[in-house]
Amino acid sequence: MSVVMEPRIAASGKTGLSKEERRVVLASSLGTIFEWYDFFLYGALAAVIAKQFFAQTDPQTSLIFALLAFAAGFIVRPLGAVAFGRLGDMIGRKYTFLATILIMGLSTFAVGLLPSYASIGIAAPTILIALRLLQGLAMGGEYGGAVIYVAEHAPPGRRGYFTSWIQTTATGGLVLSMAVILLCRLAVGEANFAAWGWRIPFLVSIGLLVISVVVRVSMHESPVFMAMKAEGRRSRRPVTEAFGQWRNLRVVLVALFGLTAGLGIVGYAGQFYLLLFLMQTVKLDPLTTNILVVAGLLLAVPFTVVFGALSDRIGRKGLIVLGLALSAAAYFPAFKGLMHYGNPALEAALANKPVVVVADPDDCSFQFNPTGTKRFISSCDVAKSRLVAASVGYANEAAPKGTTAQVRIGSAVIPSVDVSGMPRAEADKVLAAFGRQVGQSITEAGYPAAADPAALNKPMLLLIIFGLVLLISLAYGPAAAMLVEMFPAHIRYSSLSLPYHLGTGWFGGLLPTTAFALVAYSGDIYFGLWYGVIVLIAVVLVGMFFLRETVTSDISK
Repeated sequence: MSVVMEPRIAASGKTGLSKEERRVVLASSLGTIFEWYDFFLYGALAAVIAKQFFAQTDPQTSLIFALLAFAAGFIVRPLGAVAFGRLGDMIGRKYTFLATILIMGLSTFAVGLLPSYASIGIAAPTILIALRLLQGLAMGGEYGGAVIYVAEHAPPGRRGYFTSWIQTTATGGLVLSMAVILLCRLAVGEANFAAWGWRIPFLVSIGLLVISVVVRVSMHESPVFMAMKAEGRRSRRPVTEAFGQWRNLRVVLVALFGLTAGLGIVGYAGQFYLLLFLMQTVKLDPLTTNILVVAGLLLAVPFTVVFGALSDRIGRKGLIVLGLALSAAAYFPAFKGLMHYGNPALEAALANKPVVVVADPDDCSFQFNPTGTKRFISSCDVAKSRLVAASVGYANEAAPKGTTAQVRIGSAVIPSVDVSGMPRAEADKVLAAFGRQVGQSITEAGYPAAADPAALNKPMLLLIIFGLVLLISLAYGPAAAMLVEMFPAHIRYSSLSLPYHLGTGWFGGLLPTTAFALVAYSGDIYFGLWYGVIVLIAVVLVGMFFLRETVTSDISK
């Protein structure tokens, strides 16, 4: 890839955007926000959807369908990146990411119309999985198309600023989905929402789709692609060239392990895991949690554009590496701060009321469960799962081989249960009885069932959330421009999309479930943060030594 020096903003003297430039940024950003909105709806409403489409199937079939439905969107994102990346390099950026938004929007709208299992039987979950697969494929092609289209329209010296708007769209889609769901719940009531109101956010997406398609149809093709087409420089085999030639594959691997894997971690830790930690571990009520997180996002995300513009002046690599490194350093104190200011009673109980799980080590599994469908039913696993769900930290003590696990809470000793081999209905009753016994004992030991609203320090919680999201903005703001600049124009769509979706969809997507498994393994409610910290340290080291500064790259070549 050739590199030339391009003028910076200060040299050009240009401060405002032309009408066409504003149109390119607005159209690309709005479309991508709507597409992320569509993608996040399924995750936000997974519990409601499961009752509509999976509850009536037999246990084995339910397990298979739940596995496929949950995982499909994330698993196929890299496949969509390859498929649409190839099209984007061969037929053009505009038509490819027009296709992705059509597929995403129509699939999302169809979920809102899909009859439940009670109406059409096994066809319901089958169609749902197919729609979720289409959503994942479309998302795999959307991001690469949007950032490339915007970057290839951007004037020299302003790519960081232009593409940073695309970097705000995932958060915009998340906030929009949360807001629409909240409004629907309030409008129709919880009972009606669970019965039929959950369909409204999906059906509303058709209006967003119409707006996006109308805007994108009127847009012009990327000038870089048009020049390649006119000069006969398009690749005939972009996927083979991108991943089958070492000089290009090496850059793809550097992008994955020196950049996008870190972006996935900070994105999920600072938004999704943060949300789960506040609700499930700190035990804040959902409304307070959502308000705090949305407020933190709205305050901090605009800095994504600030850091994107700053990278046009001082370079991209330093800002990205700094954001990832500071995130790795911040996670343990930040999440401990969330507990301190969110539930001080629970913090005190964790420090003063030690709990011990006494179990045969061979009876304990590493409870890695990315689909949420696997059952851990040994006596050790049952005990640890119940304690983790209650945000109870514990020490591990080895017991003789074959011993049934026990939970010691102060002076109380509670034998655990092994439900392997039991019929599902009987196992559920036994587990419920054990859960009630443990719950009573931990309550007596001073572990609160929920955070006390009077003890919340909301300003400090908001400050911590703002800080975590600000670090996301620091890393994300310059990242899109750097990814575009890393790859030659004729294979850019293919080369960029795959490492982005592997890094964000797989490394980031695994963070919540890996963190839970690590907490259950160790007994320390903060131990799960090590997954993100270790990945970030590795990414920072790779980035420092192998990422090159790209701000002066000529992306027309």
